[in-house]
Amino acid sequence: MQKPSIPKGTRDFIPSEMMKRIYIFDAIKTVFRRFGFQPIETPATENLSTLLGKYGEEGDRLLFRILNSGDFLSDVNDADIAEKNLNRLSAKMCEKGLRYDLTVPFARFVVQHQSEISFPFRRYQVQPVWRADRPQKGRYREFYQCDADVVGSNSLLNEAELLQIIDEVFHKLNIRVAVKINNRKILTGIAELIGQKDKISDITIAIDKTEKIGQEKVMEELLEKGLTRETINALQPVMQLSGSNREKIAKLETLMADNEAGQAGISELCVILDYAESLNLRMPVEFDLTLARGLNYYTGAIFEVKAMDAEMGSICGGGRYDNLTGVFGLPDMSGVGISFGADRIYDVLTQLDAFPKDSMQTTRLLFINFGQKEERYALKLLAQIRAAGINAEIYPEAVKMKKQLAYANNKAIPFVAITGETEIAAGIVSLKNMLTGEQKNVLPAEIVEQVR
Repeated sequence: MQKPSIPKGTRDFIPSEMMKRIYIFDAIKTVFRRFGFQPIETPATENLSTLLGKYGEEGDRLLFRILNSGDFLSDVNDADIAEKNLNRLSAKMCEKGLRYDLTVPFARFVVQHQSEISFPFRRYQVQPVWRADRPQKGRYREFYQCDADVVGSNSLLNEAELLQIIDEVFHKLNIRVAVKINNRKILTGIAELIGQKDKISDITIAIDKTEKIGQEKVMEELLEKGLTRETINALQPVMQLSGSNREKIAKLETLMADNEAGQAGISELCVILDYAESLNLRMPVEFDLTLARGLNYYTGAIFEVKAMDAEMGSICGGGRYDNLTGVFGLPDMSGVGISFGADRIYDVLTQLDAFPKDSMQTTRLLFINFGQKEERYALKLLAQIRAAGINAEIYPEAVKMKKQLAYANNKAIPFVAITGETEIAAGIVSLKNMLTGEQKNVLPAEIVEQVR
């Protein structure tokens, strides 16, 4: 018999892991709600017409396509098969795909439900997404995103609030982070400056890999994309800007003095940095010209967040998109958002051993089972304890106490209640602290206070 397995790039989560994940989700959702964001959900599957063309060539390649139900070859003829044109075959066999991110489905949602929501619309969404990527450390084919977006507002105050949300979430999770910020208008200006406006997509995809593969490899990739050595050399002084945020901006303003797109991006960047300085954020915010974020739909400010004390790629990112709802028939609806990568945050907290110890607890109190009479007594107390908001359970069978105590230890249950004949007769409960080993008699009415 074949050993059961799951697809590469996906994972099962045992209860102790799920409790840690819930800790992350709860921390993020709490902050989202505090800033006035409302929850929505969208289907795991979307029509491919919704997804294709929104993420660039690389994104389209990583989409999981779903074969049509029934005879998925019904629209395919022998000529199609002989031609071996995979894109054309896929278009005939697949109408739907698994969502690649939460932002494009959100844009579709806004257009479809525009009469039911109030603008500016602040939404948050915590759901899984899928990418047919090569699985590796910190990169999975199925993973959760935790998104917050504001749509229907051009104000850069939204960008400032997203920076506050990032700062608050990672402070709550006890992870030291640094934020990198750039603006796609600046990158457009750079492409115009070197006479390669039509290559903006290739340029941004390549320079976004600078930190990962280094400038030399980036230059090689740009050569392969058709840029000349002279054009690439013209990029060097721009890409090698150094100094403080203000010093880099000052140098860039000189280089892009006559470039309209570049100047617009610099102006927006300065406003956001002014906000950031006035907010007394705990995290550093750095202007990084090599930050590009490869998704095609970004048009303005872009963000990326890295953990300062752990080896991991970006754990949060986002930016402004001006035209995304336009492709679904609702133009002039600007939006901006961020996405927290819950799976990478989990890996960072694991590396740092930073999960709170009580985040793994599902049960606070276990009643030892001594038999039917004791069960009935314990069940009455359990009802009162649960009504008071304490997670509690009773062992389902009257087996040896050693086995029941081992069960409590394995589940990291901090308290055990012993209610045998002696305790019932005296009207007390013997409460054992599994962490310290201390055991004392308490009145039933005192259990909640002692356990809490």
